[in-house]
Amino acid sequence: MTERRKPDVTIEAPHARYLVDAYYTMQEYRIGAAAQAREHIAPSQFIAAIADRAQAIEEDIAYQLGHYARRDPVGRWLMGVYGIGPVISAGLLAHIDITRCPSPSALWRYAGQDPSCEWRKGEKRPWNADLKVLCWKIGQSFLKFSGRDECYYGRLYRERKQWEIERNESGGNAEYAAKALQGKRYKAGTVTRAALEEGRLSAAHVDARARRWVVKLFLSHVWEVMYRVHYGEEPPKPYVFEHLGHVHRIEPPGWPME
Repeated sequence: MTERRKPDVTIEAPHARYLVDAYYTMQEYRIGAAAQAREHIAPSQFIAAIADRAQAIEEDIAYQLGHYARRDPVGRWLMGVYGIGPVISAGLLAHIDITRCPSPSALWRYAGQDPSCEWRKGEKRPWNADLKVLCWKIGQSFLKFSGRDECYYGRLYRERKQWEIERNESGGNAEYAAKALQGKRYKAGTVTRAALEEGRLSAAHVDARARRWVVKLFLSHVWEVMYRVHYGEEPPKPYVFEHLGHVHRIEPPGWPME
C-alpha cells in the first residue's frame, strides 16, 4: 500500500459529502479527457495523461470513502449490496440522518423521491439535491446490473418493469396520461405525446417508474437498517412497503449480517 492509499481516519460526514462530489466531478474530467484523447487523429499524450491522473484520483477517493463506509455497520451492509459501491455507500451515510427521518416516507421526500412534493418559487428546496442525484445513480446502477442474478435489486427492477409494462398496455395509466397532456405541452409528433394520446405512457416513462419504485424500496431498506443500528430496536409498524404495491414485506437482503 502506498502512502497516498493510507486510510484517513479523520474523514467524517462533511468531508465524505465533499469527497463524493469531488469523485463525480473528477469522473467527468476523466471521461472528457479520455474522449478528447481518442477522437483526435493524432491523440495528445498530455490529454491522455490527464485522464490517467484523474482516474488515479478517482480510485484514491473511492478507497478513502470505502474505508469511511466500513467504519459503520450500515456502511458495511451497503457495501455488500450488489450495485452499491463505496462512493454511493459513503454518500448515503453522509447525507442521511436517521434522527431527522422518522419514517421511510420522510426519507423518500428528503431524497426527492416523492412526486407529490413540489418546490414552489420563493420557497426553500424541500429535498436534498445531492441525495436526489445519488438516488438517480442508484437506479442506473440497478438497471445496469439487472441482468445479473446476484443483483437483488436489479432483479426486482426487472420484475417491476414487467408489471409496469403490462399495466400500461392494459390502460392502467390512462388517467395519468390524460392529466399529463393537460399539465404539460408535449411537442406534436413525438413518441411521448403519441403514447399519452393513446392513454399510455412512453417506454422511457415506464422504465423510469420501475427504477423509481426499486430505488424507493432500497431507501426503505436503508432506513430500516439505519433505524435498527441507531436505536437498537425494531422499526415501528406498520411499514410503508404496502405503498410500493407488495402484499408481503420485502426484507433487506443480507441483513442481519453474519
